[in-house]
Amino acid sequence: MQHDRIRRILYIEDHADTRELVTLLLAQKSYEVITGSTIESGVSLATAGGFDLYLLDSWLPDGSGLDLCKQLRTFDKTTPILFYSAAAYAADQDLAMKCGAQAYLVKPSQPAELCDLVTYLIERSEHPARRLSA
Repeated sequence: MQHDRIRRILYIEDHADTRELVTLLLAQKSYEVITGSTIESGVSLATAGGFDLYLLDSWLPDGSGLDLCKQLRTFDKTTPILFYSAAAYAADQDLAMKCGAQAYLVKPSQPAELCDLVTYLIERSEHPARRLSA
């Protein structure tokens, strides 16, 4: 990466093995990944700020990733949100987008697909002129 600062990702996932694997994967791409496993930890960490992307699971022990997404959007309207979830129905993806997410990737996926999507979303948010028209 040709940035002068490390990009920070907040990853909220209740499954420890998945959280560790994704954290290691993204760290190899020079991302700093801060993790949590609940809506409460997600909101607490996010309010401290400084994140370039929120990566959320759909099912958390204290509620849904959709609830967390809505809460994040109450105080942060611009940081991209990517759902990385095993909830594979189109309705799940539609709901995530309606709650404020920019993208949705179904688990399991190829590691390169996740990394490429993370990079795309962060770069697009940093360079609005590069956004694709809907």
